[in-house]
Amino acid sequence: MTTSPISDSVYDVVLVGDGIMSATLGTFLRRLQPDWSIAMFGRLETLAQESSDAWHNAGTGHAALCELNYTPEDKSGAIDVSKAVGVNEAFQTSRQFWAHLVEAGTLSSPRDFINAVPHMSFVWGESNVDYLRRRHAALKDHPLFSGMALSTDRAQLAQWMPLVMEHRAQGNTPLAATHTDAGTDVNFGALTRKLVAALQDAPGFDLFMGHEVRDLKKHGEVWSVTARNRASGRDSTVKARFVFIGAGGWALPLLQKTGIPEARGVGGFPVSGQFLRCTNPDVIARHQAKVYGKASVGAPPMSVPHLDTRVIDGKKGLLFGPYAGFSTRFLKYGSLLDLPKSINMGNLGPILAVARDNMDLTRYLIQQVLQSMNARMDALRDFVPSAKAEDWELIIADQRVQIIMKDPKRGGVLQFGTEIIASADGSVAALLGASPGASTAAPIMLNVLRKCFPQEMERWTPTLREMVPSYGQKLSDNPDLCRQVREKTSHVLQLS
Repeated sequence: MTTSPISDSVYDVVLVGDGIMSATLGTFLRRLQPDWSIAMFGRLETLAQESSDAWHNAGTGHAALCELNYTPEDKSGAIDVSKAVGVNEAFQTSRQFWAHLVEAGTLSSPRDFINAVPHMSFVWGESNVDYLRRRHAALKDHPLFSGMALSTDRAQLAQWMPLVMEHRAQGNTPLAATHTDAGTDVNFGALTRKLVAALQDAPGFDLFMGHEVRDLKKHGEVWSVTARNRASGRDSTVKARFVFIGAGGWALPLLQKTGIPEARGVGGFPVSGQFLRCTNPDVIARHQAKVYGKASVGAPPMSVPHLDTRVIDGKKGLLFGPYAGFSTRFLKYGSLLDLPKSINMGNLGPILAVARDNMDLTRYLIQQVLQSMNARMDALRDFVPSAKAEDWELIIADQRVQIIMKDPKRGGVLQFGTEIIASADGSVAALLGASPGASTAAPIMLNVLRKCFPQEMERWTPTLREMVPSYGQKLSDNPDLCRQVREKTSHVLQLS
């Protein structure tokens, strides 16, 4: 690690942010263009301490196997699986990328960052059970979702999730769950640190931690990137041909600093997350799955309730939540002035339009902020009827900034996915948004490459196909290739 940058140093690439997105893009570029120089700036002293951190991430291993918000029901009752297919396809791209890095020796010990954990959806009530049946019928024969089982039998449910079924009232309330062994848990903090360590082992890479990027200005063909050493208060400015802003919620203010036309009218709405974390090893040992339920009306996608097994540094953990909250910070370790400072005449209209059109979300957030610990435990007991308050502690997760974009009809719309905003000349790009986020880092960064380096893509394609064998193809259209990819990555990543 370099202590501080040398002013006026020139890099081919500057990565703003030290999380999974910047680490993934840096890894792609190091393989595609090993002669390029790269600098990475991290705001905190330790890598991956914001959204990529294992305890801060709202959900890991997103593959749409259990997340019901990816399979909405239309007015006619039909289940739309298009988003679920897209998310799963994207996750398979990430798996191929990681498997390649393991085979190449770039990543060692895949169990340090990815582990097999069953994925389940769990619902109760006649209408929800009927929905889950139809969702299962729509997905079970798809090559990306093969092996998904459905049951309404309480004995079977008790085998799949004993902690969830223990002490559950018999009653007449119908229950249902889907189950697949194809699910995983991913520690993106550990993965990020492994990727950055590999980048540091090669020449032409500088890492500057404890440096907050404060300004971005275009001068001719290069960008001037000004960063402040948070310990000394001293500013340094380096130059770059290409800048990627992957700084989580802080990406919005930095995008606004660029002054590119594509950033006009873009705003952000921060949503914070909290979890109940289990502190009782006996309880943790009795659950081995990610069990997702249905979201409350008005809840953002990151707030879908789930009882979630995590594997962190070789040790099992158990979380329930998330409980949404509100803060004007754009980062967990950010400033309360982040949101006010991001509002300008260009995005004020879209922000006000979103406030007008999303009253359900506003009410939901108010209710969540005012929740007592007893209310949080009541929500947990929907999943774990025997839960005791003394076995759980409240932890603060991360901040997510949902994107607000101009809309010609409504004035502004609130988006819950991810968005790449790049300049017309491709010299700067920013990643905004949240779910499914880290799990689809590899395909998101491939989109950055396409947007920003179109002239290089033909030359890079053979190498990209080595890294991602399905590159340029859809697994959903090729069952044989889909099966081969799933089997190969399961073997290499030790998930079988």
